[in-house]
Amino acid sequence: MRNGVRLGIDVGTVRVGVARSDPSGLLATPVETVRRGKGDLARIAAIAAEHEAVEIVVGLPTSLSGREGPAAAAAREFAARIAARLAPLPVRLYDERLTTVTAQQRLRAGGVRGRNQRQVVDQEAAVVLLQAALDAERASGRPPGHLVAPPGRAGDASGGARGGSAAGDRAGGRDGASADASGPADGAGGTGGGAARGPGDASAGPGGSGAG
Repeated sequence: MRNGVRLGIDVGTVRVGVARSDPSGLLATPVETVRRGKGDLARIAAIAAEHEAVEIVVGLPTSLSGREGPAAAAAREFAARIAARLAPLPVRLYDERLTTVTAQQRLRAGGVRGRNQRQVVDQEAAVVLLQAALDAERASGRPPGHLVAPPGRAGDASGGARGGSAAGDRAGGRDGASADASGPADGAGGTGGGAARGPGDASAGPGGSGAG
């Protein structure tokens, strides 16, 4: 088991629940609820600095069948923003299906209901998520979930694709120059250049999107 404090992040449409582990990675406890919107990333960054976190675990909500919907897409987008803000601090996505339901059940069992429950349910969901991630790492000996690639790396990848595209353009130009000598092959040289550009342009798109 790796040492160091981890933060658990449960992403909601209105609020973000935050939990933390002890330095030995055994137990998750609630920290606070952060309201979504302006300043949310800054507050999470401040919490990470305050607790000297070594890793962030963001919940990835999926259906019971493992399919991802709009909530999962929103969690992935938020995790990417955290990774960009806190780089090089590692950010991981971990399957959190049913964490909110589990959190509500635990709060009801503890006598917390109604408005009081709404104020802390996001924190409790973050606790459930982080504890599951800690237990999974302790059982498997491997970090939980999967790492979120910082947008800079995605940009580097797309840059490589653009480099490949440029090389294709140059190759296409050489084909066109060779074809000039024979005349009828001129069209084939132009087609070669266009084909070389196509894949590069397509791969550059996702890279640019990730960087945003």
